[in-house]
Amino acid sequence: MVFVWFILAAAVTVFAAIKLSRYADVISAKSAMGGLLVGTLLLAGATSLPEVTTSLSAVIIGNPDIAIGNMLGSNLFNLFIIAAFDLYYRRKKLFQWAGNDHIYTAGLGLLLTLLTLVALLIKVDYTILGIGIDAFIIALLYGVGMFVIGRLPKSGIEAEVQEPDDGTAETAAASSLTVKQASVRFAFAALVIMGAGTVLSIMGDEIAVVTGLGSSFVGSFLIAATTSLPEAVAVFVALQLKNVNLALGSILGSNIFNMLIIAGSDVFYREGSILADVSDSHIVTSIAVSILSVVIILSIKQKQAASTFRYIWPSLIIVLGYFVSSYLIFIG
Repeated sequence: MVFVWFILAAAVTVFAAIKLSRYADVISAKSAMGGLLVGTLLLAGATSLPEVTTSLSAVIIGNPDIAIGNMLGSNLFNLFIIAAFDLYYRRKKLFQWAGNDHIYTAGLGLLLTLLTLVALLIKVDYTILGIGIDAFIIALLYGVGMFVIGRLPKSGIEAEVQEPDDGTAETAAASSLTVKQASVRFAFAALVIMGAGTVLSIMGDEIAVVTGLGSSFVGSFLIAATTSLPEAVAVFVALQLKNVNLALGSILGSNIFNMLIIAGSDVFYREGSILADVSDSHIVTSIAVSILSVVIILSIKQKQAASTFRYIWPSLIIVLGYFVSSYLIFIG
């Protein structure tokens, strides 16, 4: 029954994520926000709700390794998602249609991951009001980074993937929903995802016990991949709706938001600094996310690749890096 509940929660998450993406596309098309901003803020925050409930629930039930592994593993899986779709749509060269503003969010995500890596290496168990000093620094850097990104001049690029319309996807322009209606339904779908995330975390903890795989691997691989299903579905639907900035913004924005969740998890962890108490196996995940974040930044920056093969090499590295790091986490 543990696996049945886990699969049912994952199915509910996928269904709600499909609705989220469609409502987000309506908001980006019919409001002044645009795909990049809606993806980075609204869609990224909503699709990260399973990570929020999963990590907080894991901390409450006394399993911090699942909490941290879920966050870092989700970021790793998110990068794998966008790289996999980039390879699938390789002839369309998705990153060449994306705005350069995504470099800012990718850079902030890289900075937060490096800070987390340092905290995992040094393991400073110094707390203020029961909260680790490293969690305070991560939260502060997140706030400053988002403020700076919000003040930076925007490139104004709001490109779409140019591909024949086969009539299978309802575009935002053709939708009869108003911005208000889409926003209300978006919020409801987000609540459904948050509830499903709680079930995933509890069942994931049981699976770790039943299978004997260990909390670090289950958190970094199984639960991380499952709670990242909303991001995967969101990217797929956004690309079907020809909204590249919405797709990329949801992935990079989710990775930034996930780092804030790590800091938030420390608030509920009452045994010291959470990053000082977890397994060293998370160091591997942090290093992998950092390296692949650099690769994703290079992918966004390269605008005119001479050939398809030259264009896809960053995504190939990300996909390969995901499987290599997952294997290292498993054997660790």
